[in-house]
Amino acid sequence: MIRFANQESHALTPASDSIKIALYSPIQKLSTVDWDFKDAETGYLTHGIHPYPAKFIPQIPNTLIQELSSVSETVLDIFCGSGTTLVEAIVLKRDCIGIDANPLGCLISRAKTAFLSEQDKDSLQKLQDRVENLAENQLSHQYSMFKENDLAFPNFDPKENIEFWFEPFVIDELAKIKHLCKEVPTENARDIALTAFSSIIVSVSRQDSDTRYVRKQKNIKEGDTLRRFARTLESARKKSESFSEAVEKKFKPRIINANILDSPDIGTTADLMVCSPPYPNAYSYHLYHRTRMLWLDMDQSSFKTQEIGSHRKYSRKGNGRATVQTFRAELSNILLWLTKALKIGGYACFVIGDSILNGEVTRNDEHLIDVAKGNGYSLEADFTRNIQDTRKSFNPAIGKIRTEHVVILRNNRVQNA
Repeated sequence: MIRFANQESHALTPASDSIKIALYSPIQKLSTVDWDFKDAETGYLTHGIHPYPAKFIPQIPNTLIQELSSVSETVLDIFCGSGTTLVEAIVLKRDCIGIDANPLGCLISRAKTAFLSEQDKDSLQKLQDRVENLAENQLSHQYSMFKENDLAFPNFDPKENIEFWFEPFVIDELAKIKHLCKEVPTENARDIALTAFSSIIVSVSRQDSDTRYVRKQKNIKEGDTLRRFARTLESARKKSESFSEAVEKKFKPRIINANILDSPDIGTTADLMVCSPPYPNAYSYHLYHRTRMLWLDMDQSSFKTQEIGSHRKYSRKGNGRATVQTFRAELSNILLWLTKALKIGGYACFVIGDSILNGEVTRNDEHLIDVAKGNGYSLEADFTRNIQDTRKSFNPAIGKIRTEHVVILRNNRVQNA
């Protein structure tokens, strides 16, 4: 279903012949898009180098960026997650800025948008070769792992409760891989190496999966972790090389690890904003990325307090429980800040689904639109799309939500002198 804004009242009305939209307007073009993108390939270039639940498919930001911005303009994503919008912006010859409170998301975003030099490629190949050699050594010395190489690795101090989630030999292998990743000399190559490292952590742990935070015994043998990392790094390197060949080096990302509610300074004015904000009561990224963040020395406890929409906040008992009013207040703060970060007349696009709060479906697009009108925005369109059945959910209740909305707003606020 497609809904447009009535030009006088901004009330939502069904699209019909009575709605007058300029023949070649970008909104008119977007109204003809099949937003389901059923069966579309979503893992091209670097999009698939790290799992990241609930990310939107790249065809959505690609379409919005093409129609609502021009080459060399700046695209902003205020909830950049794992960098889907940023990759598409660079491919389409735009500069881009991503903001996220999740340090893991920022690492993945940097890796996915990294332009590889010959030195970067060489560094990653050398790392892969060394890990493969260590894995081969493990096959030859099954019960005396790295005996002749122990002096090359510092002692590893296990993190909080890490033995609960990992076999001792897996901890040993992960510690050695991490040490080697940290030694990679160039920043872009190091980000890709650490992202490949992060991507295997859940698969070699006792955590059931990225979307199930329960223990499960897995048939992991000594040396498997090393070999899995080597394969994953090779794949990430090849994908990053393909990305580097497909883009122009002059179009660069800037990724800011910050809480959007703190109104971070982006240092410029964006021409377009495209994001998929967290849905209230849907996910708890701090929980499902916990072991990864521990291994990467990231401040999981700080991110836990900053995470917007987390299931932990909305399922809490007592007076401290977040409500729909919490979400509206956060949206209001964000949208007010965005009026200054986005050019006057610029579009702000939100891909947002519904939530289940207190057992009832909450239309988050309607809350977003209502709050936006009070902060100087006009509604341009609200498109509904179907979510593919293969998409996983952390929260079983949210798994019942089968549609989401592409809401397009326009920044019409008059700035104070």
